[in-house]
Amino acid sequence: MSEKFSAKTLNLDLDKECTKICTYIAETVPTKFKRQGVVVALSGGIDSSTVAGLCVKALGKERVFGLLMPEKHSSEDTLELSRSIADTFGIEYTYTDISPILDSLGCYEKQDEAYRRVIPEYTKEWKAKIVLPSVLDSDSFRLYSVVAQNPDGEIFKKRLTPKAYLEIVAATNFKQRVRKMLEYYHADRLNYATTGTPNRQEYDQGFFVKLGDGAADIKPIAHLYKTQVYAMAAYVGVPEDILKRPPTTDTYSMPQGQDEFYFSLPYDKMDLCLYGLNNHLPDEKVASAAGISVEQLKRVYVDIEQKRRTTKYLHMQPQLVEKIF
Repeated sequence: MSEKFSAKTLNLDLDKECTKICTYIAETVPTKFKRQGVVVALSGGIDSSTVAGLCVKALGKERVFGLLMPEKHSSEDTLELSRSIADTFGIEYTYTDISPILDSLGCYEKQDEAYRRVIPEYTKEWKAKIVLPSVLDSDSFRLYSVVAQNPDGEIFKKRLTPKAYLEIVAATNFKQRVRKMLEYYHADRLNYATTGTPNRQEYDQGFFVKLGDGAADIKPIAHLYKTQVYAMAAYVGVPEDILKRPPTTDTYSMPQGQDEFYFSLPYDKMDLCLYGLNNHLPDEKVASAAGISVEQLKRVYVDIEQKRRTTKYLHMQPQLVEKIF
């Protein structure tokens, strides 16, 4: 690539790309899956909103069914934004507060027990999230910490032990798996296919839960970089409130950006780094475009490759001793 590398390199011909995606959906759902429509779980975020818009363009609003499934740790605006997407695209939807299901599974109790392993005074009245240091700051091994807030507003931050970290993630994964269980229920009763909403960053880096939000019959935007998803969202008519909303996990009781939880740098910089690595661009060009040093870029590349290795399991199909057919 001889021309200057910049964010503009990721610009799409949105009309052409939208037609390609919609044609694939329109052909795949009835022909390959033998299904009459699709179910989309709406989180109020940019990815699920874009998938909903694309599916409506591909199949018509009558063959797209939305699910609104907040829980007690969801952001206050999650339900309102999710409903706004269903209303914008004119699709039928249903609302289920999944908190009682999660409570019965011990999700919240198990999370709290894990927090107390590092903050003994933690109670269910507290709020918390887990965070990861920025990959740009140091090449040392990065470990998760819990950030917690007591009812008086005091903030505590403690390094997580491996055991506590795994227990928190395992309990939190109930949320994505319960939602997918309900998604498949509605897909089965309607004879619809399920949709997945990961963008390229999330799909490549394993930012999904196996048999949770990682399970789907079709994933229409998994090839699009996050900045491309934002552009496609605007193209298909996603409301401005969602276009301006920063990417969040919407999973923990404290507000949490995706960059502090998993990717460790803003999505626009991550896009450029991931593109540069995938296309074997000179380090100097990529670093300049992302506004970081070459040394920092190399740390990002190490982190990308490490996540690819450690999350390979999430992409794997069930393994057979012998090939059946």
